[in-house]
Amino acid sequence: MDYPNHALSLREWLDHLQRTDRLAVAKPGLSLRHEIAGIANRMDGRKATLFPKVGGQGGTVVSGIVSDRSWMAEALGIAPGELVFRFGKASAAPLAWKEVKSAPCQEVVHRDVDILKQLPVPTHNEHDSGAYITAGILVSRDPESGIQNVTIHRCQISGPNRIGVLLLPRHTHHYYRKAEKAGKPLEIAIAVGVEPACLLASQAIVPIDHDELEIAGALKGAPLDVVKCVTNNVRVPADAEVVLEGRILPKTRELEGPFGEFPQYYGERAERHVIEIDAITHRRDPLFHTIVGGGLEHLLLGAIPREATIMAAMQASFPGVRDVHLALGGVGRYHLYVKLDKTQEGEGKNVLLAAFAAHYDIKHAVVVDMDVDIHNPREVEWAIATRFQADRDLVIVPNSQGSKLDPSTDNGVGAKMGLDATIPVNSPEMKFKRIRVPGEQEIDLDAVLDPQARVKL
Repeated sequence: MDYPNHALSLREWLDHLQRTDRLAVAKPGLSLRHEIAGIANRMDGRKATLFPKVGGQGGTVVSGIVSDRSWMAEALGIAPGELVFRFGKASAAPLAWKEVKSAPCQEVVHRDVDILKQLPVPTHNEHDSGAYITAGILVSRDPESGIQNVTIHRCQISGPNRIGVLLLPRHTHHYYRKAEKAGKPLEIAIAVGVEPACLLASQAIVPIDHDELEIAGALKGAPLDVVKCVTNNVRVPADAEVVLEGRILPKTRELEGPFGEFPQYYGERAERHVIEIDAITHRRDPLFHTIVGGGLEHLLLGAIPREATIMAAMQASFPGVRDVHLALGGVGRYHLYVKLDKTQEGEGKNVLLAAFAAHYDIKHAVVVDMDVDIHNPREVEWAIATRFQADRDLVIVPNSQGSKLDPSTDNGVGAKMGLDATIPVNSPEMKFKRIRVPGEQEIDLDAVLDPQARVKL
């Protein structure tokens, strides 16, 4: 396969997927309500999907564009094994963006806004409260310093120019509180249809004075082109397909939800913040990217940046940590596997405690030795089965902070469990030595097997 050697734009990446038989094109006219999401889920992890002329509205929707870990690396022009390390390096050394005067994302401008008439916004899961923008990066500016923050929030279309948005107590919410205290709205923009580097960078866990669009530039290896919005001061990726420009209104809350979230349960309905949209700009014939809640694209975009952050935090105290993996069976958030080059007894348990401290979402952690492939759940389960004893190797931390989206917690408070599945340092050499057939991997099966041969039994 011909792999790219540089980071690709969204359209370049879709073209690459099509040339490598990983883009499925649906028949025109499919329904925006559930049908698009159902097909995208059926293709999840196998092929991205493009839906032309959807819902009688005429727009084009794409989904599943990075629904495999190796695809994300490929879209950045790197090997899969480099992905977490490259992301960590980009987060530590961002690259300033470059502002341009005109941009593809502003080829068409709508100041008379009617979101559902102008954009093909799907409704995904059965009990979702309506159509949601799910793959839009929300860009906000600190009202005091002007420094930007980039993230992805679930955005419910509540009216022709109104969006209900879930703001967790993070950077966007911090900027909003500053604006609200001054009695002013917070200027924002939602960019839909951005390149994979921007999607991944939006999920970086970095200090509040970091603009994730600069992390996107570092991932690309070149400054990201941005353009000033037509109705406010927010800068957005110039090559975005669609941009919704607006303001988060002060002292205003309206009902939002339920919505199918990453744990594959519904986020509850509650009073949420409200965005008023002032303008929609887009390319001619734009592509509208949607991420189906709880699908692989959703899980991976959350998992990969967290892995980079968690590994950096753990290696600061434990240089023997060689790799970490947030397993998809733990929805890319709750189950962490750690590869450790263990040198001292008790180190495994300390590493488990460091894992829980690295991110509050981590619920269950397993630490294993260097010979275990932490990206293979069967290998991790094998290590637990043969190297772990519950009365000796189990760590439980009760009444600790976890994810509020985990329905088994008490409003986010629950227990954490760590399993030390490492070999004791001074074990006899043969006690835990893995069996191996010498030369097995070097055998050329095509040379030794005869596909035409038949035997009489």
